[in-house]
Amino acid sequence: MVEFDDVRRLVIELLHLDDRIEKFGPDTPLLGSVPEFDSIAVIALIKAMEERFGIQVADDEISAEDFETVGRVYEFVQDRMRVAAGV
Repeated sequence: MVEFDDVRRLVIELLHLDDRIEKFGPDTPLLGSVPEFDSIAVIALIKAMEERFGIQVADDEISAEDFETVGRVYEFVQDRMRVAAGV
C-alpha cells in the first residue's frame, strides 16, 4: 500500500525541494504553482511513479487535473494501483 508520504517524498525528491518537504500537504498546488514542476517534470514523475510503485500509466490516462496538487497525485497513484490489482 502506498501512503501519502511516499508520494510526497517522491515529488520532493524529483523536484529537489528537500527544504520544503514539511510544507507539502495534500492541498499543496503543483502544476502552475511550483516553477520546478513543468511538463518535463510531469513526465519524469510519471516514470518515477511507474518504477517505484509498480504502476502502469497509459498516455490517455493522464490529465492536467491529476497533477494540480500533491493530493491529486496521490489519488492518481491509488487509482492506478487499484487498476493494477484488478479492483
